[in-house]
Amino acid sequence: MVQQRRAPWIPVGVIVLAVVTDLATPPNVTSAPLLMAAPVSAAPLLMPGGIVAVGLVSMVVHAGLTRVDGTFGWHRGVANQVTLLAVTVLAVLINRTLHRQNARTRRALHIAAVAQRAVLPRPPSRLDGLEIAARYVPAENEAMIGGDLYVVQSTPHGTRLMVGDVRGKGLGAVNAVCADIGAFRYAADEAEDLGQLVLALERALVREGGRRGGLEQQEGFTTALVAEFSTDLNVVRVVNRGHPPPLLLDPQGTATVLEPSQEAPPLGMITLGDWVFPIDSFSFPPGSTLLCYTDGITEASDAAGTFYDAAARLPILLRCGTSAGTSATLSQTLDALVRDVRRHAGGRRQDDQALLALHRPYA
Repeated sequence: MVQQRRAPWIPVGVIVLAVVTDLATPPNVTSAPLLMAAPVSAAPLLMPGGIVAVGLVSMVVHAGLTRVDGTFGWHRGVANQVTLLAVTVLAVLINRTLHRQNARTRRALHIAAVAQRAVLPRPPSRLDGLEIAARYVPAENEAMIGGDLYVVQSTPHGTRLMVGDVRGKGLGAVNAVCADIGAFRYAADEAEDLGQLVLALERALVREGGRRGGLEQQEGFTTALVAEFSTDLNVVRVVNRGHPPPLLLDPQGTATVLEPSQEAPPLGMITLGDWVFPIDSFSFPPGSTLLCYTDGITEASDAAGTFYDAAARLPILLRCGTSAGTSATLSQTLDALVRDVRRHAGGRRQDDQALLALHRPYA
């Protein structure tokens, strides 16, 4: 909004500069080139009527300056006036071209936003007694969605979730995300326990890689965190397949990294051998929050190459965001974390970031 308010003053400033330059220099020095720059500078900033107004003012100012200098004639007067008129018309044409391009860009962004909601729908704010919030921050603003994913689902076996990061970028990664989420939504309802759910996901990803063939069949994989809450919410069970471990925030705001008891490879690598993956159980009392994220958070580095430490930073952010006895909401917590990661990385987004937080409120 500040930039929009300042926009009309840019071509006005160019005209003022032209006047000052002309009055401060000898009569044989003309400021006509600066005046010609005024309507051009207005092209991306103003509507056509404003551009024409800037062009007319430039012509009037030029005529006045040449009268003062006594240089109005065919070379310094009429020719420059015709040039100013032509530049103004050109600026209007540039404005219309930019307007059409901006309209196409807005339509493309709208389509991308709709596609994002279709591929990666935002989870409900409340589900089975849990409060839920999610964020997706693409590495590039224009990308909207990439290879990171999250999904939460209420099932006959409790609330289940997956947070993952597929190998690759671009359209291929988006296709893999669709396959992962589709496989999870079906298997989450059918699998009796978390182990069966993970095996079903494994088989689905291998089948999908076989359909696509090529490199995807040989090297396609997804780092994934698959978890489920017991029906009474007292316990959260986690399977970690090569993914950054989640954080468990207790009611006092202390963050604990839920490291897996045994390392396991990403999903989709079953063809390389049989793997044993543990199912780790953790207490989840009222007031607790489970925070899951992708490596866009853990691998964000500062100028010295130091990776971001969410376990150390998050309690500080929560204390800073708490005032007058009120606590930060889940959405505020995720927003604060995203801003802190950006600050740590010097404003650079080095990879996509997907975050999913689930909170058990007090009864």
